[in-house]
Amino acid sequence: MKTGLITILLVVCSTFTWAQKFGYVDTDYVLSKMPEYQKAQQELEKLSGEWEEEIQNMIIEIEDMHAALKAEEVLLTEEMKAEREEIIAEKETELKDYQKEMFGYEGLLFLKKQELLKPILDKIGEAITKVARENRLSIMFDKAADLVMLYTDPRFDYTDFVLDELGLGDPSDVLK
Repeated sequence: MKTGLITILLVVCSTFTWAQKFGYVDTDYVLSKMPEYQKAQQELEKLSGEWEEEIQNMIIEIEDMHAALKAEEVLLTEEMKAEREEIIAEKETELKDYQKEMFGYEGLLFLKKQELLKPILDKIGEAITKVARENRLSIMFDKAADLVMLYTDPRFDYTDFVLDELGLGDPSDVLK
């Protein structure tokens, strides 16, 4: 009796496995078609560039301080030399702290990226969910993610459907 039940369960499980529909979407491609993503990227690059310039200025200042110390080292007392080295060490600590504050994990760039991209990614997620439900897909993969897709059949590519859902589809594309 147990063997018969296990056989029935295996048949039912394999039937469910065969009934699943899969699809994939290329979110990198979708993002490249979204003007709000391009705008967010430009804003992030601008901020990042400004902060990198500030960091470069701090590095130049520290290098100048090192050069000045080396040039005047023979004229300084040990106490004066130690004082200057301490000031340089403080500036180097400030530089590291600033780099961490701007570019570190949960730094300002990370937080700004989250602030700008979360609404865009949520919008894509909602469109993917709607397309998956409309097409009765059990699983939707992201071709752009770390998941390695060695082969993809274009029949299961739902990227255009997601673009249509977002209002970014090609109006001349009539085949779906």
